[in-house]
Amino acid sequence: MSACCAPRNTPASSVGGPAHLPFTVPERAPAEVIRTMARIPGGVFEMGSRDGDGFPEDGEGPVREVTLRPYYIDTTCVKNAAFARFVKETGYVTDAERIGWSFVFAPLVAPADHAKVLNASVPQAPWWVGVHGANWRAPDGPASTIGSRGNHPAVQVSWQDATAYAAWAGKRLPTEAEWECAARGGLEGARYPWGDELAPRGRRQCNIWRGVFPTHNSAADGYISTAPVNAFRPNRYGLYNCSGNVWEWCADRWSATWHVAGRPETRNNPQGPPTGESRVLRGGSYLCHDSYCNRYRVAGRTGNTPHTSTGHMGFRCATDDPSRDAAGSAWLAGPGRLVDTPTRSGSKSPTYVSRRTPAERR
Repeated sequence: MSACCAPRNTPASSVGGPAHLPFTVPERAPAEVIRTMARIPGGVFEMGSRDGDGFPEDGEGPVREVTLRPYYIDTTCVKNAAFARFVKETGYVTDAERIGWSFVFAPLVAPADHAKVLNASVPQAPWWVGVHGANWRAPDGPASTIGSRGNHPAVQVSWQDATAYAAWAGKRLPTEAEWECAARGGLEGARYPWGDELAPRGRRQCNIWRGVFPTHNSAADGYISTAPVNAFRPNRYGLYNCSGNVWEWCADRWSATWHVAGRPETRNNPQGPPTGESRVLRGGSYLCHDSYCNRYRVAGRTGNTPHTSTGHMGFRCATDDPSRDAAGSAWLAGPGRLVDTPTRSGSKSPTYVSRRTPAERR
């Protein structure tokens, strides 16, 4: 894990403040839960990366075949408007609100909030500063607001906060394997959710740092900070912004080695290691730049403690496929190939096969 991707906060247990408010999880019909989600057909996909400019120390490899059950996943990150409804209905208090401060990218702090900056620095990443009063309602400090960012991803949200929202919504966080399978959109071995080129035919595909990090962002992709959750084109599964914009929490505990050995628990619906302090984050963010951190590649990964929040970390949710025939649909027809399989209704699951030859995959 790299501090440049996301700094860590002080353990919540050591900081005063009100406890999280309890709430009753509402009952929701399965059809309501999955209404705006994408169905991922399940089967076998190739997880991991051989990218020469990747980060082996992060555990991006080895490339391995992983089997998943069919599931649903949000097409976008959870946006501010949705998180606000959750807080209004439950009275939930986030970790950043309880702790009293959170991390903000220094150039985004307004002059009015300079007095709110903590007198401390982040090792390896001096562009991060702690700001009193920074939270999901004021992601860049007390002088900021989400008033015009209702369709932007909710940030300053910890893993604990994301898990609470997911429970309220009748969902859960995706496993890391589910996240990567969905992000790949059926493209086997590709660097990005849309293919291997960062900007095919000169077309910008994601919100990352453009320019010289951390001193100059040209905003050539249209954004200095977060972009709307449905900015840019979706991948073949209909998912938006799986590269850049905000890091996304996954359910799994972090490890750079647990998945290396081929065992049933690492290859068949893996849930991550049974122990560990930190949780996995995927997707990269608007601060990623290939001069120091190209973890916006679809195999890029990092981790952080479950109570930490920053201005570039958000989440999307997943849920099990509620259909009765989920366990038998869209299974393997060869290495890394998903095929159409009729459902009870007679419809078919999506077909996405590799665009690469076996030689190219080696």
